[in-house]
Amino acid sequence: METVLSGIQPSGGFHIGNYLGAVQNWVRMAALPDYRCYFCIVDLHAITQNYEPSAMPNRVVELCADLLAAGLDPNRSALFVQSQVPEHTELAWILATVTPYGELSRMTQFKDKSERQPENINAGLLTYPILMAADILLYRATRVPVGMDQVQHLELAREIARRFNGRFGDTFPEPLPIHTQAPKILGLDGKQKMSKSLGNTIEVTENPEAIRKKIAGAYTDETRLRKTDPGHPESCYVCGLHNYFSPPDVTARHHEGCRTATLGCVDSKRALAESLIQYLAPMRERSLELRAHPEQIRETLAAGAETARRAARETMGLVRERLGFYR
Repeated sequence: METVLSGIQPSGGFHIGNYLGAVQNWVRMAALPDYRCYFCIVDLHAITQNYEPSAMPNRVVELCADLLAAGLDPNRSALFVQSQVPEHTELAWILATVTPYGELSRMTQFKDKSERQPENINAGLLTYPILMAADILLYRATRVPVGMDQVQHLELAREIARRFNGRFGDTFPEPLPIHTQAPKILGLDGKQKMSKSLGNTIEVTENPEAIRKKIAGAYTDETRLRKTDPGHPESCYVCGLHNYFSPPDVTARHHEGCRTATLGCVDSKRALAESLIQYLAPMRERSLELRAHPEQIRETLAAGAETARRAARETMGLVRERLGFYR
């Protein structure tokens, strides 16, 4: 059986990029008998950025509600909050002692995040990949669903596992990636990764009018200056989203309409907006219902944390023995 670990930051509910790139894959894996899944709301990672502490609890509730509404079954996987399993930070400190500084300083995301928040280049940004490695190795995960932006971090986690095993004895498996069909979804600007901090997202609980307005302003094929200009649906952002959210016949019609200039970008956007509204409606309704009953979410997260702590305690018992700690 494969053990799977994946995490998501609690920035509130998730957006369609999170859904396509990660969450729908989580739902699929959790339903398979060959996978033991741990899904973590990584609040410890989230505090490396500026945030409002009073908003954090509600952000966790909203994210959990969206995950459950998307179809994640907590009876088939452990869904929990990272900070409620203290072994994550204990293992991160231990792994820091076998992680070269040079490896951390070369992480692309450290450079990117430092540029985005120059007023808050904290040590947590630098050691973020060590905590991510601890998240994975604490459950001795063998598979990790990742987008292309996380491949470098996973490679470091594999290197950290090798270094620990080489020094202290065989303890951790070297986790392998699971790539999704949509590992990186661009934002509505068609240029950068979809991200709340960049303001280029569509949330899964977005109301219909907001979806129509946002899609109306989405990036399209820049070679189509006029409706009569033939386009390139394979490189058009809006046509690309049709592939994921529209029925096959609608997708085919708008791809062909773009290619032959028989349909304009406005036509394609309107059709995409209606497809998105219809696709997301059940998720939105279910999530809003769950958010109205936060006690159910607390129970779900508490049960998931207890499952995670059992596995974490077992791993840390082995790690402490390997390190020769006094008992």
